[in-house]
Amino acid sequence: MNETKIKQLVTRQREYFLSGATLPLPARLEALKKLKSAVRRHEAQIHRAIEADLGKSSFESYMCETGLTLSEITYMERHLRSFAREKRVHTPLAQFHSRSFKKPSPYGVVLIMSPWNYPFLLTIEPLADALAAGNTVILKPSAYSPHTSEVIRSLIEECFEPSLAAVVTGGRAENTCLLNEHFDYIFFTGSQSVGRQVMKKAAEHLTPVTLELGGKSPCIVEKTANLKLAAKRIVFGKYLNCGQTCVAPDYILCDSSIREPLIAELKKQIEKQYGQAPLSNTQYGKIINEKHFQRVCGLIDPAKVIHGGSSDPKTLKIEPTILNNITWEDACMQEEIFGPILPVLTYDSLEDAIQTVNSKAHPLALYLFTSDKSAARKITSRCGFGGGCINDTIIHLATSEMGFGGFGESGMGSYHGKDGFDTFSHYKSIVDKKTWLDLPMRYQPYRDVYGKLIRMFLK
Repeated sequence: MNETKIKQLVTRQREYFLSGATLPLPARLEALKKLKSAVRRHEAQIHRAIEADLGKSSFESYMCETGLTLSEITYMERHLRSFAREKRVHTPLAQFHSRSFKKPSPYGVVLIMSPWNYPFLLTIEPLADALAAGNTVILKPSAYSPHTSEVIRSLIEECFEPSLAAVVTGGRAENTCLLNEHFDYIFFTGSQSVGRQVMKKAAEHLTPVTLELGGKSPCIVEKTANLKLAAKRIVFGKYLNCGQTCVAPDYILCDSSIREPLIAELKKQIEKQYGQAPLSNTQYGKIINEKHFQRVCGLIDPAKVIHGGSSDPKTLKIEPTILNNITWEDACMQEEIFGPILPVLTYDSLEDAIQTVNSKAHPLALYLFTSDKSAARKITSRCGFGGGCINDTIIHLATSEMGFGGFGESGMGSYHGKDGFDTFSHYKSIVDKKTWLDLPMRYQPYRDVYGKLIRMFLK
């Protein structure tokens, strides 16, 4: 889509929004109903597209993409009337007699830019939140996952008129054209480098943004942890989607006294979950493209590989790999890995672990494995991170009851459930003042007696 057509699309959506057509709750609920029906109807097609882009099995695609999307839409359908209701708040005595309330209102024309690693989930889930809040939406899926992007385009065209929701496919040229337009809200999921560009362009129009980025999410394994269960859950979270998950454990930071037994359990779990020949496992995904394949392979130091390490450039698969004796100077610790490589680092005291985490950029997630409640309180209170789990990985984002997002270098803002509705809504603060009483004290000329009354009201 060229620049002219993008401008026309934005204008068309703005006119539609200003007509008030998106405001009635029945219209929003109908949009959610259409979206859910289409996802269910095209589930097999969606899964085939995801497999073509990322090598995911249909089971994993449902568990991590379409299933979570359907869950979010259903949650929105059930709670939308409550979310959209005006919320009455206390009115101070000085404003007697009035009614004060907060009224959620949609921003207007929203741009949602999504990544390639969970190409369906991270496009359609924020779309559901934005539609529920009463916005019009332009979706820009990633050019790196073309099969899924095409399915999304077809699905959205089947469900909605372009004035309500539309898809713009393409690469950098289309991204640039979109970011040059004036949107009322921009929701971006992707890398920190592109996130900076998005925020810079949004600033030109003073457009508010949500940035869902990433970072090096630590997995702290404390000495009291159940190592067998910890290894099982770490392997699941790290190698899911071939490690291409923004909240995957990026590295292990474990107590030095348990490093060897933990590594032994990790090796067992990799073989148990992925078999002795992971590159031949049809349910194990692949790296998205050759560029990223070469990048991830470049992070593997053969001298420090203690498990895995092999790869196949024909299938773009890399074995689940563990690296030992890693320092912060190693290549794998200089950037977010975003692949199936798990470095193992150690600490001598929990205080050292806290200082290590807090000395780095704020991660999107943090995971802690421990049986010590005191240690759990200490880590979750003193370490800065977006969200996470105690004695598990990944699953904190698989609920509509909690917001998901980062802060600092890992992003800003959040979504899922009520947080998603709030993200795409502006809350107007309104005072409805009655006309049958008008206290004279605020009007000039000011009098001493009124000053005493004001002090009584406002102390």
